[in-house]
Amino acid sequence: MNGMPRLTLAGLSGGAGKTIVSLGLCRAWKNTGRRVRPFKKGPDYIDAAWLGLAAGADASNLDPFLLEPDVVTGLFCDKMAGFDLAVIEGNRGLFDGKDVSGTCSTAELARRLSSPVILVLDATKMTRTAAALVKGCATFEPGLNLAGVILNRTAGDRHRRILRESIKHYTGIPVLGELPKMPKNPIPERHMGLISNREYAGQDIILNQLASFVADWTDLDRLLAISACAPQVASAGVAIWPQSAALARTPRIGYIRDAALWFYYPENLEALERAGAELVELSLLTSAGWPEIHGLYLGGGFPETQAQALADNAAVRTRVLALSRAGMPIYAECGGFMYLCRELRIGAKSYPMAGIFPLATTLCERPQGLGYSQALVVAENPFHEIGETIKGHEFHYSMCLAEPRNESASGEGAKPLRFTLDMTRGSGMMGGKDGIIENNTFAAYTHIHALSAPKWAGRFVAAAAGFAQTLEATAAWRNPD
Repeated sequence: MNGMPRLTLAGLSGGAGKTIVSLGLCRAWKNTGRRVRPFKKGPDYIDAAWLGLAAGADASNLDPFLLEPDVVTGLFCDKMAGFDLAVIEGNRGLFDGKDVSGTCSTAELARRLSSPVILVLDATKMTRTAAALVKGCATFEPGLNLAGVILNRTAGDRHRRILRESIKHYTGIPVLGELPKMPKNPIPERHMGLISNREYAGQDIILNQLASFVADWTDLDRLLAISACAPQVASAGVAIWPQSAALARTPRIGYIRDAALWFYYPENLEALERAGAELVELSLLTSAGWPEIHGLYLGGGFPETQAQALADNAAVRTRVLALSRAGMPIYAECGGFMYLCRELRIGAKSYPMAGIFPLATTLCERPQGLGYSQALVVAENPFHEIGETIKGHEFHYSMCLAEPRNESASGEGAKPLRFTLDMTRGSGMMGGKDGIIENNTFAAYTHIHALSAPKWAGRFVAAAAGFAQTLEATAAWRNPD
């Protein structure tokens, strides 16, 4: 396998400008006819979606916490087939990880992939100090190939000259770009980072403007030459994808992709297909009927921005509730979980949701779960095996609130909530628990990556195939309303 030209874009911290540079490089090279495969380090959906738009190819997430070393290299090699160049956007600061050793940092990922690193340095109100920062990064950890610097937010020609000469004199590391300050961020931000590409018009105009901006102020040819010098990287030869099981029929799994819910790792959907499912894209926001499905996947997203529309679509809320009661396997993450609760509260207003779980969620001003998570599977469910350790991540501003269950018609007391996950890292829903289960409907604040939970796709598909065999008896999908 060839060296697979690649660059890792890193910063000293979040907000250094590496996303803007990464987007501009991807689109600039795409516009010259190069086949660019983007990657995003760490658990991230929004930046990855923008990178995919910029490059014209899905971005894959590479994360040393979620994925084992062989899986990281295997996924990278798998996704680079047929592509000319990889642009890997780091996250946070170059050496920032989950502990004092920097475990799972962008630097660790770059070393694992033998990738040259380009440091995006916010040069606001500094000159010679920039050289000290660059020199420190170049020597801080052995084995890191800091191959160049792109200066961001420079103030003028004199500022750029002093920065360039200082870095050259003290470090010998080439300055490959000198971006001036932009009058405003072309992609506005909000509580979960960049505005979703699904809610922001004119993406191609913005990305082409970024491409021109970056091309005008960086040395694209030298960056390409550095990427081409990356040494050979080879997959360890391990199987990273689930194998399709022998199924009596191909189950069809619907997944929600609309303005409310769209957080999916491409590998999660690919793993379901490789395990034997047919996938069909659905929406919670339209009145269109659904085809026959045998399983349902609700990813994360921004249900709070579409709360009124979700509440108004009573037909779909009733449909999802009926499918759950019929025993269809349903898997939901974060925003999908919020939709499956009884209501979503935003300020003083409440919006009815699907009502599968006797819970409410309320939107808060600060994050209620943020970062890597880990959980032990402690109860039976269709998707994860008891005793399995699940690695994932949380990023949510909503809080889960228990709602009282009504007593059954027989006079029996309310059933207790059933959780399948004991959190060993992270917040979960409540009391260190996550992964609530009702019938065959599972929901959690924890987002998973299919390649870090290798049994998930196969179990989901098998459960959907089993449900398909019962459809003639239940016919729940036909007239669930």
